[in-house]
Amino acid sequence: MAMKVSILIVDDEDSVRDSLYNWFIEDGYDVECAENASKALSLIEANHYHIILADIKMPGMDGLEMLRRIKAVKADAIVIMMTAFATVNTAVQALKDGAYDYVTKPFDPDDLSHLIRNASKQVVLSTENAQLKERVTKLENVDDLIGNSPAMQKVLSEVESVAQSSSSVIITGESGTGKELIARAIHFNSPRKFFPLVSVHCGALSESLLESELFGHEKGAFTGAMYNRKGRFEMADNGTIFLDEIATISMKMQVELLRVLESKCFMRVGGNKEIESDFRVICATNRDLKKMVENGTFREDLYYRLNVVNITIPPLRERVEDIPLLVEYFIRKYCESMSRDLVKIEKAALARLEEFEFPGNVRELENMIERAIVIGNGKEIKLKDLPLGKQVAATGIESLDENEKKHVAQILDKYNWNISKSAKALKIDRVTLYNKIKKYKLRHP
Repeated sequence: MAMKVSILIVDDEDSVRDSLYNWFIEDGYDVECAENASKALSLIEANHYHIILADIKMPGMDGLEMLRRIKAVKADAIVIMMTAFATVNTAVQALKDGAYDYVTKPFDPDDLSHLIRNASKQVVLSTENAQLKERVTKLENVDDLIGNSPAMQKVLSEVESVAQSSSSVIITGESGTGKELIARAIHFNSPRKFFPLVSVHCGALSESLLESELFGHEKGAFTGAMYNRKGRFEMADNGTIFLDEIATISMKMQVELLRVLESKCFMRVGGNKEIESDFRVICATNRDLKKMVENGTFREDLYYRLNVVNITIPPLRERVEDIPLLVEYFIRKYCESMSRDLVKIEKAALARLEEFEFPGNVRELENMIERAIVIGNGKEIKLKDLPLGKQVAATGIESLDENEKKHVAQILDKYNWNISKSAKALKIDRVTLYNKIKKYKLRHP
């Protein structure tokens, strides 16, 4: 047995305790004994036992009363009741009070061993499930949300307060401020965290592609629909759907989105069966939706349906005190990913970063630090390693991302944004191209 299961035997008869003790020790369990309920409760308070075998008829407190006391403080405890005086009433009462099972004396060693093995399997599964949930929580933590500034602390406080609800959220802020990180933080601090967080970049898809992406499609719904495909709303059942760049969707899609948000029902493209999905919606945009409503380019009813809670992320220039923390975080992140010794940043370089406007916000700072680590030769990032303002133009040095962004944009323009032809020219698949369009926030002119 990979996991050592512990058993507590509670019985007033020495012979019963000794027999069971020897059986279970031989089977590889950790075993302790108690001669009455009072001693057993003291042991349970001080130690953790996976399985408890308790006699019903004992001097003083009986086994049923002990069972009720155990369940009052530990509802998931596995307690098996034992007695030589089996009646239907006592069996029913024990099970009603939360007993795992009920056995009668004298015991059949094989039957009892089988019962304990089944209970042990439940213990192992429960333990593994708890460990898996803990690992998921650790894997999907929100350590990327760096900031001690009052502005960022306000955002983190809003994330904490809104996470426990299922209300719709709109996250606003300039490009590169970390809107998707905030969406992830809300999801992974919510009761929905063990279900999917499904992201859709609305600005990277045409209307027809976005419709298929959100609602899914049936085989034969359109040319190229070779099989049934689940949509993102369906995938997000019990979880969260994150709609990035919500301001870019067409008026037709706004109508369809409003209907889905109100009913939580939809049909796949080409389908005739309604599908229900319980999802929470979080949106993000760098545009002023209120002005778009006033201009008639965004539906007012959809705006109010989405804008139950609004979280605005401040630009980096408004939280300069967070720059040293962010720099330290990105240095550690990229040194670890590149298997390099940890580097430092010289005071002059850090001071210059704190003076810089950062039109690209946190994303631009991260790009600068990554580039400095890639091209730097020493153990310290120096001012000359940072592409700040005119220095980039003077040296002609650009990051790999900037070069790739320009190349992808040129190919898309060359083929008039035909995704299939562009992907073929770039020698990548369509999904990878869509990801690059999303990454670089490219837009069809």
